[in-house]
Amino acid sequence: MAPAADVSSGAAPDRDRVQAFMEQVIADGGAAVAGLCTSLGDRLGLYRAMAGAGPLTSAQLAARTGLVERYVREWLAAQVAGEYVTYAPGTDTYLLPAEHAAVLANPELPTYAAGFFTAMQALYATEDALMDAFRTGEGVGWEEHGPALFAGTAKFFRPGYAASLVPEWLAALDGVPEKLERGARVADIGCGYGYSTTLMAQAFPRSHFHGFDFHRPSIEAARGIAEDEGLSDRVSFEVATAQDFPGGDFDLITFFDCLHDTGDPGGALHHAEEALADGGVCMVVEPNASEHAEENANPVGRALTAASVAVCLPSALAQHGPQALGNHAGEEAMREIADEAGLHHWRLAAESPVNRVYAVGR
Repeated sequence: MAPAADVSSGAAPDRDRVQAFMEQVIADGGAAVAGLCTSLGDRLGLYRAMAGAGPLTSAQLAARTGLVERYVREWLAAQVAGEYVTYAPGTDTYLLPAEHAAVLANPELPTYAAGFFTAMQALYATEDALMDAFRTGEGVGWEEHGPALFAGTAKFFRPGYAASLVPEWLAALDGVPEKLERGARVADIGCGYGYSTTLMAQAFPRSHFHGFDFHRPSIEAARGIAEDEGLSDRVSFEVATAQDFPGGDFDLITFFDCLHDTGDPGGALHHAEEALADGGVCMVVEPNASEHAEENANPVGRALTAASVAVCLPSALAQHGPQALGNHAGEEAMREIADEAGLHHWRLAAESPVNRVYAVGR
């Protein structure tokens, strides 16, 4: 039997493998275009209008949403092709299965994932800037992206935080829930829209929470959200970086999916160490991606490492700090940075398919 063709040696590629890979790439391209339709369905309320409504014609869905039927019909055809929606030819009706509605229609459910596609709108718009960055080594700052990235990131992470932050992640930190119950001071670094901050505040009404982010539009959005939820008396938000946020004697300092985005993660952790009260702890939430490339060959790993190319690494490089980690630097690298910053105790406290949660202290 002849040996398999070795592409690296310059031998002719195997035709069947070429065909299979071409189909894979075409499928990926189709998914990329379909992502725009998913974002439209989310932002226009189409999924919400279909959830629990039973079979609907395109005209009925258009009437429910106040949209133009011809566009709605075209959108539904794409949803059927992607198997997000089912179609009954006999009645010319479309159905969003309950299981799909749990992922696409209700932002309050932990399974909601449509916010990811809102962020895509902003990422594709920065392709030219990323091309320049690849050539020059410069960064693309978080603030250089469009507002859809900020809103989409907040919308994507909120359901997972709502499901896990209080009952699982904080509960896994020794003694922290008890401190929060009694009344503690908390700093939430890189808070963005502040959903993580307000979720903690809602659960622990005797504690005070301070959210910090270097992105002023996000801080302004966070202030509005806290006011709407009646939390302004014990939740505050300020513009500050991870290396210079004000205050001290914090019983808990949190970093939600942001430490790797800083240009100086060591400086951020050193500042956190100085700002901790005696017996205080940092909770560092990082993406669940491996430093070993082959271990990320799965859907979650693929999404995370691609996001690192588009957002995380460029954002860190834009800050001109000593380190630009990307979102899959790995636990050992993060542990070493923390140790050098004076935070010598490191423990994996909790884990989910998307996140790893570390308890870090002196």
